[in-house]
Amino acid sequence: MIDIAGAVTTDAIDEETRDQPEPAHRAAGVRSVAAHYGDPLREQRVLDTAVGLVDRSHRGVVAVPGEERIGWLHTLTTQHLAALAPGEGTELLVLSPHGHVEQHAMVAEDGDTTWLDTEPGATGGLLTYLEKMRFFSKVEPRDATAEHALLSLVGPEATGALATLGVTGLAAPDAVAVPGPKFRAGELPPRPTVRYAVAPLPGGGWARRGPLGVDLLVPRPATDRVVAELRAAGVPPVGLWAYEAIRVAARRARVGVDTDHRTIPAEVDLVAPAVHLDKGCYRGQETVARVHNMGRPPRRLVLLHLDGVTTDRLPAAGTPVTLDGRAVGFVGTAVLHHELGQVALAVLKRNVPDDARLLVGDSAAAIE
Repeated sequence: MIDIAGAVTTDAIDEETRDQPEPAHRAAGVRSVAAHYGDPLREQRVLDTAVGLVDRSHRGVVAVPGEERIGWLHTLTTQHLAALAPGEGTELLVLSPHGHVEQHAMVAEDGDTTWLDTEPGATGGLLTYLEKMRFFSKVEPRDATAEHALLSLVGPEATGALATLGVTGLAAPDAVAVPGPKFRAGELPPRPTVRYAVAPLPGGGWARRGPLGVDLLVPRPATDRVVAELRAAGVPPVGLWAYEAIRVAARRARVGVDTDHRTIPAEVDLVAPAVHLDKGCYRGQETVARVHNMGRPPRRLVLLHLDGVTTDRLPAAGTPVTLDGRAVGFVGTAVLHHELGQVALAVLKRNVPDDARLLVGDSAAAIE
C-alpha cells in the first residue's frame, strides 16, 4: 500500500521507528508501511465514523502447524487454548518466570495451523521461545512473515466492507468477564477468555473479527488484489498514525511500547483478553494469581491529556512522568487525536491520585 498516491512511510519520518519491518523480513521482501496518506486527522475521522483499510503488514507472523499444536500452545501461554476450534481466534501472552510480559500475539486457528501475529521486532523472540519448548512435540513453528501480510479494516463499518471480499456473518467478539479476587475454582469456563470469529477469505487467507474491526491475514501475492477490491468498493487507505490514535483512545496497550521489562498483565489491562485465571500452570502463573488475589497491581494504565502548549512535539515512548519532581511512571504511545488533542497512554504507580498535577517533560499532563 505504500505505492498508493500520497503515502508517507513510517521510516521516512523516523528511521528508528519500531513500526518498520525487521531486517530479516525486509531482506525477504517485506516493505515499509504508510504512516499516513496526506491527512492524518481526516484519516482518524474515517476510522471513527466509517471504515478504512490499514496496512499493518510489518507485523510478524508465526505459523504453528502440527497435530499437537493446540495442547502445546495451551501449556506454554497464558490463554486457555485446549478447546480452541477451527474458525476461532483469541489473544495470548508469553511471560517470564517472574510473570513479566515478554510477548503478545493475536491468534487465528484454521484447523491445520495456528497463526500468531505479533509486534514488529518481536517475531524472533517469540519463535526462539517456541522452538526451545518443542522437545518431542509434534509441532513445526516457523516465521511466516514473508508469506502472509496483515491488513486491518477498522471502524464501525468494518464488517460491511468485509462483505466486499465475500465474507459475512463474522460474530462480534465474545468475552468472559474477569472474576473478582479469590474466585472459586471452576468458576471460569474452560475456553479462551475472548473469542474472535475467524473465516476463510475466498482468495486465500483468513479474516478475524477483533476489538477494533476485522484483521485480514492475506497471502502476500494476493495483497494487491485484496487492496484493489476494497478500494473499488469505496474503502479508503488509512495510515498507521490514524490506527494508533484510535488504539490509544480505546486504551489498548501495545507490548513493547506501552510496557517495560517489569510490566505484568494486570497493570496494562491484558488479563481480560489474554489471560485465563483458572487454566492451571504456565510460566509466570504464580505472579498472575498472586496479584489478582490481592486485587491491586502495583501500577496501572491510564490515558493522559497533554497540555500541548509548552510544545507541540509529542513525547517519546519511555519519557518519565513526574509528580512533584519525582518519577511516578512513563509514557508509552503518544498521539495527536482528532477530538482529544494530544493524549498518551502511560503506566503510573497505583497510588498516584486521579487529580494529580503531572509533568511529562515540560508539559503538564492530567489523567482522564
